[in-house]
Amino acid sequence: MKAIVCTKYGAPKDLQLKEVPKPIPNENEVLVKICATAVNDYDWSLVRGKPYIYRLMFGFLKPKAQIPGMELAGVVEALGVNTTKFKLGDFVYGDISAYGFGSFAEYICIDENALIHKPNTMSFEEAASIPHAATLALQGLIDTGKMQKEQKVLINGAGGGMGTFGLQIAKLYNAEVTGVDTGDKLETMKLIGFDHVIDYKKEDFTKNGKHYDLILDAKTNRSIFSYTRSLSPNGKYITVGGNLTKLFLLLILKFWVSKFSKKRMHIVSLKPNKDLDYINELFENGNIKPMIDGPFTLSEIPKAIQYFGKGKHKGKVVITVVDDSSQV
Repeated sequence: MKAIVCTKYGAPKDLQLKEVPKPIPNENEVLVKICATAVNDYDWSLVRGKPYIYRLMFGFLKPKAQIPGMELAGVVEALGVNTTKFKLGDFVYGDISAYGFGSFAEYICIDENALIHKPNTMSFEEAASIPHAATLALQGLIDTGKMQKEQKVLINGAGGGMGTFGLQIAKLYNAEVTGVDTGDKLETMKLIGFDHVIDYKKEDFTKNGKHYDLILDAKTNRSIFSYTRSLSPNGKYITVGGNLTKLFLLLILKFWVSKFSKKRMHIVSLKPNKDLDYINELFENGNIKPMIDGPFTLSEIPKAIQYFGKGKHKGKVVITVVDDSSQV
């Protein structure tokens, strides 16, 4: 089978498209023919080995997982002897990061618990775009933020996958949503329904005097005290990722914010694939629709990762591995 292989840390252009052995599932795994996958921040970090602290997870001198990729949608082609969730030919998708990496390939063997059934109304490309970003947005706004009707919400990093799903989830609560990003993304953000957009290169939202009930942040690129300045008296700040130094300081200082005010600071610890059944309902009812940038081909993954790393993508960067029309 063909796969994108990362044998050493470096630039995305150093990745290689290679023929590698087709895997065989162990007793708890399923073999999936991958139809589509997507690029995530983990891939950008794994390929470069940066920030260096990630090497504690990925491998100190070289990647332990030589095939990147953590989201997939595809078709079950073989079953381990102890598997019970799926049958041959089932359409599946999921965020596999709790069980490993390896979706930048034509096939993967993965624990059956890393996947759920894909609705027939959802394309493979749409399915590949959903698990990580949509659940981050949902767990940030609903599980952690305890969102209420008609709140004022700001999303930092709003033009990417998490931000575009976050907008749609917030609108289920009739929220007034402000999006922060830059470049060509701003026009697209207006078109998909953001009430207000802020170009971070021209305006610092933490200094404009406006206040929000919820801030959902994919960047975490300011100090904790800058964020508290932008919160309403009972506001909540929720981060789903970003600058590791700022995240560490937030972890240390958030207790003191709650000690002296009613404002709350939270770091979302993602539970992969949690609530995907609810996301499926929202999709089938027309309440959410993925924004897909691409799709790229398997051989174009190095270019797609570099594009992602530059932050110019709109929504999710998606890869078509196998044409889904042959599978439906």
